[in-house]
Amino acid sequence: MSASPLPYTDTKPQGSADFYYATNATFRFLLARLGEDGWRRYLRDLGRDYFAPVNRAWRAGGLPAVAAYWRAFFAAEPGGEVEVRELPERVEIKVRVCPAILHLRAGNRGIVREYCRHCHILGEARAAEAGLQMRLSGGDGACVHTYATPAAALPPQDPAAIREVAS
Repeated sequence: MSASPLPYTDTKPQGSADFYYATNATFRFLLARLGEDGWRRYLRDLGRDYFAPVNRAWRAGGLPAVAAYWRAFFAAEPGGEVEVRELPERVEIKVRVCPAILHLRAGNRGIVREYCRHCHILGEARAAEAGLQMRLSGGDGACVHTYATPAAALPPQDPAAIREVAS
């Protein structure tokens, strides 16, 4: 993997917010075509396969590598307000303003209600590959992602803790 904790090779300082339009449209298509189970399968495969280089870096570097990745990720995302905290057995990513939800709303896009669940499905698959656990709470524009070692003994994910996006 490169010196950057991100898997991208481009050098632009910030991502293109229009990517969120494509992501939302892709989720809408997959949910309509494959149903929720197919969408979940797609996201788990993406988390395991596409993110394999990052997952390996997380496994090798532990929680400091997780924190470095998320700091770099959100630094490249336009409009987000995010704090990444490293604690002894976990990393907490407090998203005060989700850049995706912000941009989709500003663009007057109809956001799929399941949108926020993708962070958990992808995150859980990625964490498992790295020997970690992942939990998510909140949604609809503000949330908390937690990546933790097994020693943290996080309670199971409560599906009700992930809010759907309000239309």
